[in-house]
Amino acid sequence: MELLGKSREELREWLKGLGEPAYRGDQIYRALYQERNFDLARMTTLPGELRERLGREATITLPTARQRYFSKDGSVRYLFGLPAGEQKGMMKPASVEAVFMPSEARQTICISTQAGCAVDCQFCMTAQLGLIRNLTAGEIVAQILLPLEEHKEELRPQTNVVLMGQGEPLLNFENVMAAMRIVLDPKGVGLAPKHVTLSTSGIVPGIEKLAKEPVRPKLAISLNASCDEQRDLLMPINKKYPLKELLAACKKFPTGSREYITFEYVLLGGVNDTAEDARRVARLMSGLGRVKVNLIPWNPGSLPYKEPTEEAIAEFHRILLEKDVPAFTRYSRGRDVMAACGQLALAEKGPQSSVIGIQ
Repeated sequence: MELLGKSREELREWLKGLGEPAYRGDQIYRALYQERNFDLARMTTLPGELRERLGREATITLPTARQRYFSKDGSVRYLFGLPAGEQKGMMKPASVEAVFMPSEARQTICISTQAGCAVDCQFCMTAQLGLIRNLTAGEIVAQILLPLEEHKEELRPQTNVVLMGQGEPLLNFENVMAAMRIVLDPKGVGLAPKHVTLSTSGIVPGIEKLAKEPVRPKLAISLNASCDEQRDLLMPINKKYPLKELLAACKKFPTGSREYITFEYVLLGGVNDTAEDARRVARLMSGLGRVKVNLIPWNPGSLPYKEPTEEAIAEFHRILLEKDVPAFTRYSRGRDVMAACGQLALAEKGPQSSVIGIQ
């Protein structure tokens, strides 16, 4: 029985099946997700006899941190090795990345939901990997738990998590939501929904499904184009879920009184960064309710695009504000170690150290 990634209810039922009181499941749940204790022998709230039995019948499988890459801005890109997992009837080993980004008042952890990605956004280096396999709920949660444990001595009061690493979260919906229920459970990892954001390329059925979840992360849409013709070229998924359908799903998406839907717009120099693009984006935002636009200057890699000029960024930003669209320019962290937005492609370069794992 693999314990990591199991819900409190699943652990309670499994312990009852072993003839143990259900509350033993609560104790394991707390040890894993609140105490970040991954060693059954050290779960001293459990009787010694039970710990010995669990040692024979249960496992806690953590990703192996094969490498850490340290950015000059304090960010750490983790290259995690994963055990073989089933994808289309085949057992496939995989690697995946997460990024830990400390700042003055908080830390933000960018996590992956798939190894590789099938969506094929033309400006994103992850797309070059293709889809290797979906991650399990345990593998998703571990990308949060391991960096938090490793940096526990210097943690700030607030932790943000963004599902913006490798993969399309809404194409691994069940595992992602199983992980998010643990992350957002006050008795689990205990993060507030307002501090967790799921970013999608625009999988409309997934957005509609997410809207029905009683507890869910905030929604971010990877927009990156100002019209269908442009988005078809940059993000082929748009041919299946064009802007009209995507924006209609966003309009129906429930938001709290202080909650926004975020639209992420990667600025590609000479491609989608003109003043007319800005005006079209402003028109797209009209009537959607509480929205904001994050402008993200493209991060360089091996793809045939170029960074926007500072003048183009400023003009795009100015036009959105002029049209009463809340807009923010976000410069990505960790660019020097290939940890920035769109750069996660398992690149083994930059300042690094070898890691065996966190015990």
